[in-house]
Amino acid sequence: MLTTGRIRHLSSKSENQMVFVFLFLLLFTVASYSHEGKPDGGYDGKPAPETSTVRPKQLDGVGIEEKLGSSVDMGLTFKNEKGESVTLGSFYDGKHPVIISLVYYSCPGLCNFHLNGLTEGLKGLDWNPGEKFQVVAISFDAKETPDLGAGKKKSYMDVYSRPGTENGWHFLTGDQTNIDKMMSSVGFKAKWNEKDKEWAHASAAIVTTPKGVISRYLGGIMFDPKDVKLALNEATEGKIWF
Repeated sequence: MLTTGRIRHLSSKSENQMVFVFLFLLLFTVASYSHEGKPDGGYDGKPAPETSTVRPKQLDGVGIEEKLGSSVDMGLTFKNEKGESVTLGSFYDGKHPVIISLVYYSCPGLCNFHLNGLTEGLKGLDWNPGEKFQVVAISFDAKETPDLGAGKKKSYMDVYSRPGTENGWHFLTGDQTNIDKMMSSVGFKAKWNEKDKEWAHASAAIVTTPKGVISRYLGGIMFDPKDVKLALNEATEGKIWF
């Protein structure tokens, strides 16, 4: 699978181009390996695919539109990994920032890469979730249930390996109404691919202020601890990364 690595903050136009290229390469790679009857990729006499300057139809309605300075809806309701009903606002205390990642737990690739990279980036900090900040993963697949969230949490708590930080990491699921509102509030757009039975989507850690204002988007699947700490510091101070 191909990746672009860490994507630094870009202008809206540049970011959209980068997300498009990443997703196109991802889909192209999957298609190359799943081509029926041609495992060696040999020529089959069919016309060549469209060039990379043409946006594939599979990616219509996919990407991230940055909404810096906008507020997330604190009243949105989800289920935590224990199956308890919680509001998004319950993770904000007015003092500490919150990192939000929109993923889906049964994702075969990109979501895992994103969460792996974020976990590694956070391991490079001398701050702990639950003390200086909160981490909230939200599944955008309404079919997923709290037990999947619980499994993901256990896996990443084992990898993070800092006992006592469990209360700072949260893996949520929700119904379609709350998911749609959440995705709209942060500009996240995903699309179900019926043929491959998976979601086409982009990847970003969304850093929000203690009052729930979107401060910065950290795009990609690899996160430099210095960048993460800077983003958390700025969010704590209420700064917006324009």
